[in-house]
Amino acid sequence: MHHNLIWLFVSLLLTITPEEKIPMGQILTPLGEILIQLDNRTPNHRDSFIQLAEAGYWDSLTFNRVIPDFVAQGGCPDTPEGFNDPEYLLEPEFHQELTHVYGAVGAGRDDNEGKVSARCQFYIVQNKDGLHRLDGNYTVFGKVIKGMDILDQIVHVERDDQDEPLTPITLDINILYLSPNEIKKLTTQEN
Repeated sequence: MHHNLIWLFVSLLLTITPEEKIPMGQILTPLGEILIQLDNRTPNHRDSFIQLAEAGYWDSLTFNRVIPDFVAQGGCPDTPEGFNDPEYLLEPEFHQELTHVYGAVGAGRDDNEGKVSARCQFYIVQNKDGLHRLDGNYTVFGKVIKGMDILDQIVHVERDDQDEPLTPITLDINILYLSPNEIKKLTTQEN
């Protein structure tokens, strides 16, 4: 009888699988932390964000364009010649369900016909009504689940006539691997 109980307990333990860990974007700024849930419906943009974050690509860059009631944009700055390095370009991944709502995270791009994303640049929608005029033109690949109060502060810092903060808003971007329960706790705390 005792061996049967032990066997039952061990077999129950073996059938329980640890919770799947989900990659989340973490942006640390001088004003605080922003957490981003990356969307599986845009696998190329999601994977690119993870790759660049884990490589430390953005850690020497800033939020280089901040506009109240519009966006905070970070990563590689816009250039007059646009984005032409094939290593940093991604085909668009548009989905009707992924729209430019408050807190949406999208990929920047220049004015190219194919709407190809510059994977080195991202933005976060700060307009509380959303920016739906951008839907179908820019790929949305995530959403802020914690830290919109930080983003609201970022877009209201003093800036020059190019909308660049006078005091740089530095980026330290990491990938956190969290369980669904850990994510739920974070979103519950935020609301």
